[in-house]
Amino acid sequence: MYSSTFIFEKKQYDAEFERLDPLIAAAARSHADFAGEEYWENPHNGRICVVYYWHSLDGLHALMRDPQHIEAKRQYQRWYQGFQVVVAEVVRAYGDGHFADHPAAAFQTPQPA
Repeated sequence: MYSSTFIFEKKQYDAEFERLDPLIAAAARSHADFAGEEYWENPHNGRICVVYYWHSLDGLHALMRDPQHIEAKRQYQRWYQGFQVVVAEVVRAYGDGHFADHPAAAFQTPQPA
């Protein structure tokens, strides 16, 4: 399993952003390797994080080739102060089992002592 975390500080969204954003999310969700997503906003600095989880890198690579995603990347400076993408391999996940619907729950292992 892999995660791709898109971290950004937003400026002002416009009609073009509102058109592209749901298309990109739908493209991600429609891929067979899509495992789930999370959305976070840091109240201290206003940064937003969107985390997509993938069963393999094929899904992430497909999203990167998506025409709407490519178009949005060309225009990102209109909508974001800046951004950072972190791609990571999930090697382990653990917890108390309360979040059974989390995309990484399939990787749940006993909590280390």
